[in-house]
Amino acid sequence: MNISLRALNPRHAALLLAAGLLAATAPVLLPATSAHADVSGTVCQSALPSQADDTLNLIAQGGPYPYSQDDSVFSNYEGVLPSEPYGYYHEYTVVTPGSPTRGARRIVVDVPDQIDYYTDDHYATFEQIDFTC
Repeated sequence: MNISLRALNPRHAALLLAAGLLAATAPVLLPATSAHADVSGTVCQSALPSQADDTLNLIAQGGPYPYSQDDSVFSNYEGVLPSEPYGYYHEYTVVTPGSPTRGARRIVVDVPDQIDYYTDDHYATFEQIDFTC
């Protein structure tokens, strides 16, 4: 698998390392820091549904994704995340078992800063994912 290290952040690299898809000696660039005050707080990765880990692994690997809308630009029409230029955010489905549709759960990635957000209420609220707990 050819993975661009510029596209990785430490948490995605950790997922790839755990899956054996990235050598432990590969350099990983640290993301820029960004404070997003409009987000309702943080959520520990370990507190997310297991399907969120599946989605995070797919993001780290660059797909393939289960839905055609995954990896599309998230336009932030709701205004919950800070206003940024078009293309700044991308969205990914967190599968909801038993749902006949994509459901309401998503991970939205701040592409430039590589910050991941989780919503389980179809963009009404977001929490930044904390990968240290």
